[in-house]
Amino acid sequence: MAGRLKAPTGRYGGRSAEERQAERRDRFLDAALGLFGGVPGYRATTVSALCEAAGLSTRQFYEEFRTLEDVLAALHLQVNDWAEEAVRTAVAGAEGFPLAERATAIFRAYAANVTADPRRIRITFVEVIGISARLEEQRLSRRTRWVDLLCAEATAAAARGEADPRDYRLAATAFIGSVNGLLHDWNAGWVKATLDEVVDELVRQLVGILRPVGHSPAG
Repeated sequence: MAGRLKAPTGRYGGRSAEERQAERRDRFLDAALGLFGGVPGYRATTVSALCEAAGLSTRQFYEEFRTLEDVLAALHLQVNDWAEEAVRTAVAGAEGFPLAERATAIFRAYAANVTADPRRIRITFVEVIGISARLEEQRLSRRTRWVDLLCAEATAAAARGEADPRDYRLAATAFIGSVNGLLHDWNAGWVKATLDEVVDELVRQLVGILRPVGHSPAG
């Protein structure tokens, strides 16, 4: 298909065309979470299978998306948005906390969100890998958002005298890779630890980056 089909307009059943379209899109994404994030996975899913799981027609699919890759891209963004919302809520709630307590609250919120549904981890860390240059660019772009958030927290901690004042972008990029890898391996059963133990280890690593040996608190 060269492009999406034009969706019907006007009200029907008391709902606007925009409301019906949003509902259909949500149903496709919910179905994709089950198929892409579970069995059979993105690569083995067909448009027909997705439509059947969503309880919608192929015509309705092409009114919303051009390809299955479009669905995967939208789902990847949605899963990341859920996690980012949880983290930003934790950031606001940890205002004024000491560094280690603040980091614990933030990473506990992130870990709880992404591990609440194993399908989310598969979408984020497995299914989007190696699909296309477009999805790789999107994946790296979203990772950059996490790096930016971590750098902002590090800069704020340095301003409070709780961390060394320096450019943390390289360290943050490396640390995000550690977070993603550890949570993926924990979810896959390759790491024998509780989620709290995983979070505690990540906090220790982060505090070690922000407060290396020889760090002297300001004031």
